[in-house]
Amino acid sequence: MIVCIAEKPSVAKDIAKVLGANTSKDGYMEGNGYQVTWTYGHLCELKEPHEYHSNWRYWSLGALPMIPERFGIRLKKDKGIEHQFQVIQSLMKNADSIINCGDAGQEGELIQRWVMQLAGAKCPVMRLWISSLTEEAIREGFQTLKDQSHYQSLYEAGLMRAIGDWTLGMNATRLYTLKYRSNDRNNGPGQVLSIGRVQTPTLALIVRRQQEIENFVPTKYWVLTTTYRDTVFNVIMDDEEEEKTIEGKNRKERTPKGFKTQEEGQAAMDAIRDLSFKVTKVEKKKGKEAPPRLFDLTSLQVECNKKFGYSAEQTLNLIQSLYEKKVTTYPRVDTTFLPDDIYPKCPQILNGLREYFPLMERIKGQKLRKDKKYFDSSKVTDHHAIIPTGQSANNLNESERKVFDLIVRRFIGIFYPDCIFETTTVTGQVGDLGFKATGKHITDPAWRILLPSANLADNNNEEKVLPAFTKGEEGPHQPDLAEKQTTPPKPYTEATLLRAMETAGKTVEDEELRDALKENGIGRPSTRAAIIETLFRRRYIRKERTSLWATPTGVELIGIIHEELLKSAELTGIWERKLRQIEHQQYDAHQFLNELKQMVSDIVLEVMRDNSNRHVSITPEEKKSSKKKA
Repeated sequence: MIVCIAEKPSVAKDIAKVLGANTSKDGYMEGNGYQVTWTYGHLCELKEPHEYHSNWRYWSLGALPMIPERFGIRLKKDKGIEHQFQVIQSLMKNADSIINCGDAGQEGELIQRWVMQLAGAKCPVMRLWISSLTEEAIREGFQTLKDQSHYQSLYEAGLMRAIGDWTLGMNATRLYTLKYRSNDRNNGPGQVLSIGRVQTPTLALIVRRQQEIENFVPTKYWVLTTTYRDTVFNVIMDDEEEEKTIEGKNRKERTPKGFKTQEEGQAAMDAIRDLSFKVTKVEKKKGKEAPPRLFDLTSLQVECNKKFGYSAEQTLNLIQSLYEKKVTTYPRVDTTFLPDDIYPKCPQILNGLREYFPLMERIKGQKLRKDKKYFDSSKVTDHHAIIPTGQSANNLNESERKVFDLIVRRFIGIFYPDCIFETTTVTGQVGDLGFKATGKHITDPAWRILLPSANLADNNNEEKVLPAFTKGEEGPHQPDLAEKQTTPPKPYTEATLLRAMETAGKTVEDEELRDALKENGIGRPSTRAAIIETLFRRRYIRKERTSLWATPTGVELIGIIHEELLKSAELTGIWERKLRQIEHQQYDAHQFLNELKQMVSDIVLEVMRDNSNRHVSITPEEKKSSKKKA
């Protein structure tokens, strides 16, 4: 008998239907030589400290660091989980072979491997690897099964991630709680200062941005403009643009285009007030903008937060539901590309999106566009970008429909021509000062009819069409001097925080540069939503409308941490990169483990040396919340 183990009952049901295992049993389905069973996500977890050493049961600085000689796993304490595990264990003991049908990713591999280990499975194991749950995809997957050994490095990466989180989280949480928890009796013994490998650097990002805002001192400057023929022209300053370099690539950052003092601005305006405005140059350039990239999980969460106000967790749950309803592909991905072998399937996918046929008129009857910006096998490892499967999507709720609509429109868009626009730049001269006005007119919207709210690449929100100007013309104008001031950085929203986590805290708009920084991003696409929710749950952050702010406890906690390894997004990003390298067999798991143990030992030693009397206090609201959970 062949035993198949999926990650959820609903997925097991889809697989069983394809395999012909149609007889329902207690905890599994059977038929046609197959038994199809399931987990409920994580059935197993790493053991608690006291299960390694009895003296680790009690929180004590003297017991740190806690580093087991060998890590072990245990079954989660839950009656439902215990019953299902007994079913799985019984099936596996009598199995001729096992097919791991867990989610095709690092976490899915770890979940099923742990269950098989605890169940004592000894027979050969094959791996099902699919990117959608359609019947066709499942059938294709069973025709291309691979031996479990092919995914060994994926499992090792997942295992090192779990061990790393356990080792750092358990030790740092006990260390900081015992060393820095306030002695205020009202806090009670149950108040914990939670430290995590990803949550703490993420909290640090929010705290630092908050402090930048609080400490920001606005600087006044004065902007000179003049109106000629009902068009506002901006003065050209000598220091209008400065070059800045990020990760070896240049990008332009505009400095405030104005005078540092009102006197300078007033003198300049007085000097030109009675002079004529003369057009010195009229330049027209045609430009084009390619359709936006397809979605990975993070970009989808960002877009849904901006458009609909959905939290990262809400979007993850919605796209997971769409995946399980077979209308979109695997969601927990970090690439925006498709492999080349998907291209021949695209006409079939489009033909399945019948309600979107009116949006496909422009490309109807034509050979579909195939651009390297969207189809590039070298940019795809385990899974490709999120796209529709072409299956009927009739049973969606309103929120699911909104997310599905975004995905479908992006997918159709990659086959559309580029948007064509014309940029007009008019330069004028008044006395010794130059002025400039820029307008943009879309001559062929192309893909923009699918995404009407999409901005052009230079972030102009709408078209600005200039009147027809002729070089050499001149006439009267009306100058104006306006007082402005620099503004502080904006607080994080969930959308901008997700981007910051993806790029280890660097603010990057360029998509190619962002791709390069993903290797050093903190957390995984599938876990970032949970990290943000954890910070809310622990009362380290709060939300005001769409803005994220650190609570006093969150601010104090980051302030008390001196070890950069614990709070630096960049350093944590380097750790994430090593985990990805383990997955791709470019880094040794044992070396990672040794570095981890040394790092944790160093942190414990450093904190123990702190002879200050610093403590983290809890706000009344947080005390109340903590007592409820105790």
